[in-house]
Amino acid sequence: MHEEIKQRIIQEHVPGKQITLAHVISNPQPELFAALDLDKERGNAIGILNITPCEGVIIAADVATKAVEVNIGFLDRSYGSLIITGDVSSVETAIQEIVNYFTATLNYDCVTMTQL
Repeated sequence: MHEEIKQRIIQEHVPGKQITLAHVISNPQPELFAALDLDKERGNAIGILNITPCEGVIIAADVATKAVEVNIGFLDRSYGSLIITGDVSSVETAIQEIVNYFTATLNYDCVTMTQL
């Protein structure tokens, strides 16, 4: 009697060094600030980033706050999410500086900044 041997294959996705989202929301409705529990008085733009490995958000927050006057609205070291607020020009500059630094200095694969 011939028994069939079954093999179990486990696939695991290990993300590389990457920024998968770099987006600026200019002049969002006040409801969005409220839904995200962000202080509307701290600017009229929201910047959103997603970074892997997730510890990169700490570096991104440092780059952003040293580049221009922006506020950290949310930083999640577990999932790699960063939200910044400030005036539109500052948030745009901060997001672009983060993408530039991560691309040129840390050799990350980065998306192009988008804006709405």
